[in-house]
Amino acid sequence: MDILIIGSGAREYSIGLSLLNDKRISNIYFCPGNGASLLIGKNIDIKGNKNIVAFCIDKQISLVIIGPEQPLVEGLSDDLMKANIRVFAPSKGASILESSKIFMKNFLHRYNIPTANSIQGNNKDILLDFIDSITTQNIVLKADGLCGGKGVVILNNKLEAKETLENMLSGKLFGEAGKSVVIEEYLDGFELSVFAICDGEDFILLPVAQDHKRLLDNDLGPNTGGMGAYSPTTLCNDELLTKIKDTIISPTLKAMRNEGREFKGVLFCGIMVVDNKPFVLEFNVRFGDPECEVILPLLKTPLLDILNAAIDGNLKDFKYEVLDKYCVGVVVASKDYPYSSKANEKVVFNDINYTSNQASHISFAGVSNINSNIYASGGRVFVSIGIGDNIKEAKDNAYNLCKNISFNGAQKRNDIAFRALNI
Repeated sequence: MDILIIGSGAREYSIGLSLLNDKRISNIYFCPGNGASLLIGKNIDIKGNKNIVAFCIDKQISLVIIGPEQPLVEGLSDDLMKANIRVFAPSKGASILESSKIFMKNFLHRYNIPTANSIQGNNKDILLDFIDSITTQNIVLKADGLCGGKGVVILNNKLEAKETLENMLSGKLFGEAGKSVVIEEYLDGFELSVFAICDGEDFILLPVAQDHKRLLDNDLGPNTGGMGAYSPTTLCNDELLTKIKDTIISPTLKAMRNEGREFKGVLFCGIMVVDNKPFVLEFNVRFGDPECEVILPLLKTPLLDILNAAIDGNLKDFKYEVLDKYCVGVVVASKDYPYSSKANEKVVFNDINYTSNQASHISFAGVSNINSNIYASGGRVFVSIGIGDNIKEAKDNAYNLCKNISFNGAQKRNDIAFRALNI
């Protein structure tokens, strides 16, 4: 069978790597892929849903996996399903959980799913009044639309919040995506990344991860798409996980089904835990990046079996196994990320593994291939993945691997998994 993976990041590379050694799979295509996905598959440069569907029919693609959010909100999964092409991804109607933060917040409040107190809209006076009413020192502003994972701003006081609101409503910050805004009270706790593989009614949970959004050590600096992650996290016990299932994931799937938005695919729940109570920060309707890169290597059950069970509605009695291991991923980004990115710096390798995810390895993202050489092309360039019998060993393996691959202007955090290690 042949598989098509939509996307170009380390997430998509990691998915391809997880499927690479499955003997049932003959070819893995990436659309568009990146300069390193050529090492494990075939890149195709096709734009537009109609042309992607035509390619799938021509090549008799058995399964399409959609990585990023934009193709989902453009209805690619719907068009594939109409053509009887198997796809692991939610419909456009279900993807609104991510594509509109205003819809998401109203949905959560409507079904009494725990989340931060908030207000949403574009009425400046009402939004300013809400800012004045907030009793927490920090205030959270979120763009309603998609911003590539960077549409959330945490402000230190009301003055900063009001200035940021002005810039968002005017379109100066986040463009059209920020002209409608969600304002939330700040929740002070610790974050978890919880991924549910869903078949519309039932679900299974993947190992819980923790992301590191801030650019700099000690969670300082601006928000990014993610500077590293680890899994499983010791911060989530069975009692807390049961609360997340019962108060968040199960009621969400039931409500979506009742609203005619049946959810099939992966539901990412960004959770804030306050006094052992879980609250929804956000939903994504896709694998997180970089969480995907540290979760998939832990799967003992073939990824293909899990995805097929979700597509076929067979998760109720589905059992899967994970390795008794830990995984840490360190993102290495280009100079000036996340503000801008310096491109085309040659990447130098020293004896690294990039064709298997069962040992420490590299997952590539922002790279190009020029004359068979890999170049950093901007943004997050690669993720160094370490696997070990404990978190410290996995962390050490990830950072040691970083020493074997480099480029000019590279930057990374040096404290990934610090919460688990109490550094």
